[in-house]
Amino acid sequence: MKAQHLQLNNVRIALQGRELLAVDAVINAGEVLTVMGPSGAGKSSLLAYVAGFLAPAFEASGELFLDGAHLNRLPAEQRRVGLLFQDPLLFPHLSVGGNLRFGIPAAAQDKDAIVTDALASIGLQGFEQRDPETLSGGQKSRVALQRLLLSQPKAVLLDEPFSRLDTHLRREVREFVFKRLREAGLPAIMVTHDQEDAEAANGAVIAL
Repeated sequence: MKAQHLQLNNVRIALQGRELLAVDAVINAGEVLTVMGPSGAGKSSLLAYVAGFLAPAFEASGELFLDGAHLNRLPAEQRRVGLLFQDPLLFPHLSVGGNLRFGIPAAAQDKDAIVTDALASIGLQGFEQRDPETLSGGQKSRVALQRLLLSQPKAVLLDEPFSRLDTHLRREVREFVFKRLREAGLPAIMVTHDQEDAEAANGAVIAL
């Protein structure tokens, strides 16, 4: 796969005339840029701006490029940016396999085989028909990440994805997520309150 890079050129976000953040950054393939700061500092607003759904109440400027494509000119659904949230957000009405199938592009062939291989790669062989509610927290996180990767994003945004996990599970899931992002060669932005998250990401840190 061609290496991707995400570029934020003079990005500024303000609310009611008060500037929340100003960011200039280039995130290369497999790298994670960590943005830290208190609630209300604009961390999640930055992710929303990159993803293309920043609320109209905010004023934003600055150019976004993903592997050379000018994201500002594209609607959210065409930006090829994946999001991972605090909660796995698996669809409760779909099986584990159904959740993964949802992420696969419509044009893909043999989706059953793709789902089988995807589950095997995260240690969940034979889980196709399982109800997501029967999974542990770590298993849900792995399925959520795999669903995101199957959608073939070109960059990933992490919105405090480990904050709901207990200490032991947090370490395990964090290691899994960063390893998979490096293997996929995806640039990522993570917002977090947790210094250990930032250290584990092993990339540049912006403190707001």
